[in-house]
Amino acid sequence: MTSPLPLSVFIIAKDEADRIGLTIKSVSGWVDEIIVIDSGSTDDTVAVAEALGARVIHNDWPGYGPQKRFGEDQCRNDWLLNLDADEEVTPGLAKEIQAKFADGSYRDADGWRIMIRDVFAHEDAPAPWAYGYHQIRLYDRTKGRFAVSTVHDTVRPEPGTVIKSLDGIIGHRSVRSLDFQVRKYNRYSNMQLADMHGRGRRFSRWRLLFEFPGAFFKAYVLRRYCLHGWWGLILSVNYAHARFLRVAKDYEAELLEKSRGSGR
Repeated sequence: MTSPLPLSVFIIAKDEADRIGLTIKSVSGWVDEIIVIDSGSTDDTVAVAEALGARVIHNDWPGYGPQKRFGEDQCRNDWLLNLDADEEVTPGLAKEIQAKFADGSYRDADGWRIMIRDVFAHEDAPAPWAYGYHQIRLYDRTKGRFAVSTVHDTVRPEPGTVIKSLDGIIGHRSVRSLDFQVRKYNRYSNMQLADMHGRGRRFSRWRLLFEFPGAFFKAYVLRRYCLHGWWGLILSVNYAHARFLRVAKDYEAELLEKSRGSGR
């Protein structure tokens, strides 16, 4: 049997019993350790993860960035692979990472960007045209770590580090259902506004006019959701509404502040 790679995988999770199994199985058997940072699951997340060989550590939720930094600190290797509980390493990416560790070429960079593409509940794998984005997910923690932001979870490389891209893909199963999606973006918009207001930022009121149509165009055309047929239309409307909701909530907060200021 091939020795596991000197690589730690860490995953943050809460109530992910239905999805985390695929995440863990996609890296099981070829990495040195799999760590799950659980922030208080009330379902079988912990039991599922432990049954699949992961080490589960509880940490109360401090926000996205701080939770991932906590996860980094729990790992025994300097080279880390970060996955969310709704993501999975595709077979092609697994082979690519293993090959780079076998010949030592993973050291050609201090961090590696990986394309993360959407996979929906009715799909087995990402469509070739699926929306995706690059993030640094395979990296040397001595050369970069996750940001401390409670909203944005992005690896911040140290100055002078070398960052390259892998060819393989991470599948992202972010949408359990439309009901789940709506509740998620409603909750996330609240966190975004709290972060914005904490930094003294506000949205321009003109965005109330242009946010929805602009976001719809971005999703339906630029993200190529149109290629998903009717499902893509639904996703585009939901995306546009999510973007609009942030601006609407910001304006609502301004009205309430003025109301309190006037003594009403």
